[in-house]
Amino acid sequence: MTDSDLQISELGKALAHPARIKILRLLQKTPGCIGGDIVGAVGLAQSTVSEHLRILKSAGLIRGDISGPRICYALNPEGLAPLGAFIGTLDAPEDDTCWTPDTSKET
Repeated sequence: MTDSDLQISELGKALAHPARIKILRLLQKTPGCIGGDIVGAVGLAQSTVSEHLRILKSAGLIRGDISGPRICYALNPEGLAPLGAFIGTLDAPEDDTCWTPDTSKET
């Protein structure tokens, strides 16, 4: 596996929970969102939301900037770039056929 493959798989794991997708959508609409506002919008316990934020931040998908006693969260556009580039390479075959082995020659 390449470093790129590992990075993409880590991004996939970070995106693999509906609450994290909800957090990303929220941050897309309201950049600079405070942690308490995220808790209210997601509807989960503060500790659970904190864990989801930690995972997203660790994967590089969001950043948290300290603003006084609060942390303001925002999307990190560069964080999704590797995943977007990978998905862009997954083109379906033009003829929509599936490759099957030639079984007419028995060995």
